Order: sequence, then C-alpha cells, then structure tokens
Amino acid sequence: MNSIVSNLIVPSIEDCLPFYVDRLGFTRTVEVPHDGVLGFVILKRGELELMLQSRASVAADVAGLDPDGFRAALYVEVDQLAPIRKALTDWPRVVPERTTFYGAREIIVRDPAGNVVCFASRET
Repeated sequence: MNSIVSNLIVPSIEDCLPFYVDRLGFTRTVEVPHDGVLGFVILKRGELELMLQSRASVAADVAGLDPDGFRAALYVEVDQLAPIRKALTDWPRVVPERTTFYGAREIIVRDPAGNVVCFASRET
C-alpha cells in the first residue's frame, strides 16, 4: 500500500467546502458534478488528500450501498495545533481540547456533515 485517502460521504459538498477550503486551507483539485451540484471533489493541502462525495452520488454510483448508513472519522496528525486552533476558534468542539494518555494534544470537531475530525500533535 502506498497511501490511504479518506472519502467522506456528506449530504452536501457545497456545505462542507467552507470548512475544508476556507478554514483549513485545502484546495479543490478535482470536481465531478452530479444532478446540478457537486457529487465528488478531491481536496489537497500539501501532501494531504481528501475526497468528499455526496450521498446522492454514492447512491447512484454504488447500487445497494446505503449512503446514510455510514460516515467517517479522520485522525489528522499536525506539527502544531496553534494554526488549527486559530482557524477553528469559533468552531464547536466535540470535547474540550485535551492531552491523551499516549501524549497527543487533540482538538476534536465535526465538519458540517457531522464527520468527526481529530487534529493531533505531539508537540512538546
């Protein structure tokens, strides 16, 4: 295996783009329309890559798969939490910022589609 890219299944890609693009600094590299809206996008930030696919697009692409039956959680390792903390100053937290038993400092939020995104740093 060379890499794993997360594909988050969301009700609306357009509703999620401000979170990932405006707040977290990703750029759109691929866009695929579906029924007049975005059905799929690939987002990049440096070496990171993330895919978002609409529930409607999944239902059309993969017969028999219930797109409402699952979501994803992302664990994102970062060098420093300060830029994330600043970008998400007014964004609701799932839990207060914390240090785990394994020494990672974490900020955990949900994106607009309800997916859990955990930013973690082992900064000293």
